[in-house]
Amino acid sequence: MTGYFEPMTLGGRTLPNRLLMAPMTRSRAAGGLVTELTAEYYAQRASAGLIIAEGTQPSVIGQGYIDTPGLHSAEQVAAWRTVTDSVHAQGGRIFAQLMHSGRVGHPSLYPDGALPEAPSAIASGGQMYSPEGMLDHPVPREMTIAGITRAIGEFATAAGNAMEAGFDGVEVHGANGYLIHQFLADGSNVRTDAYGGPVANRIRFAVEAVQAVADAIGPQRTGIRISPGNPANGITESDTADLYRALVRELAAHDLAYLHVMELGVREVTEMIREEWPATLLLNPHPDLSADVTTVESGAAALKDGLADAITVGSMWLANPDLDVRVKNGGPYNEPDPATFYGGDHRGYTDYPALDS
Repeated sequence: MTGYFEPMTLGGRTLPNRLLMAPMTRSRAAGGLVTELTAEYYAQRASAGLIIAEGTQPSVIGQGYIDTPGLHSAEQVAAWRTVTDSVHAQGGRIFAQLMHSGRVGHPSLYPDGALPEAPSAIASGGQMYSPEGMLDHPVPREMTIAGITRAIGEFATAAGNAMEAGFDGVEVHGANGYLIHQFLADGSNVRTDAYGGPVANRIRFAVEAVQAVADAIGPQRTGIRISPGNPANGITESDTADLYRALVRELAAHDLAYLHVMELGVREVTEMIREEWPATLLLNPHPDLSADVTTVESGAAALKDGLADAITVGSMWLANPDLDVRVKNGGPYNEPDPATFYGGDHRGYTDYPALDS
């Protein structure tokens, strides 16, 4: 039986615990730049076995929300360096998450007012928050083969930038209805070329993006996050089990640091992935659709059952900068305030108290 406080190895590095911090968009990076407040936020949580930082766009067109950070300019790299230095000074470990939003975007985000890009010209059906109100996601422009090649290269370049910024590794975001997930799902990918149609073609973009990142920074510094069956951002999958079995088998050949599963009510698929994946598996467990957040208890149960090697927790880390201490003590826990999840200042960001305060 494995518990939270048994050390583990991930990508050749030792993690002191298996209670990891999941990536969470916080929308406090005006102009794509993280700040000293961001550095304080992550440094407060450096006792996590590993921090996976918030979704960060690898390119201008990869942005999907206002005030999210990037890793595609020298200024952004320098800003992130203050964060990684702060985390490392506290003895922590931190991966960047590269998130290309694909069709989940809006022309108002881009300097040239371009349409967002996606595997097919199918709108998400969702909206984006803006200071002027909610804006409908438009019908995106379908990516050409040249555009696909460019996007894969941007993942690799951003991964190199992450290393320059001092991150310990990179997680490629292939979940939650963003670009890679849009290629995987047959509801958003109706292409008829080598990147669409049968499962073997629909997994191609994901595999090539991960391989490009691994080639740039090393496979043991590379992870990927997936979310089988997740309907976020208008995604539909008619073949979830077959799709993810094929994807996991293909990725297993690449000696990656980890596979990160964001589960959403498909425990049987999670069990299949565990059987297929030969290396480190991180799990953000939601065993049924009524479990809208990962709890300390659901994570402990998944570890006990051998379903994962480590557990990623989101809002619990958000509200409890010393979550590891609180778990050891059996609580109490601060309650997260959804009203301050996105945007704003230090409130709901760096002002959650630790137990010793």
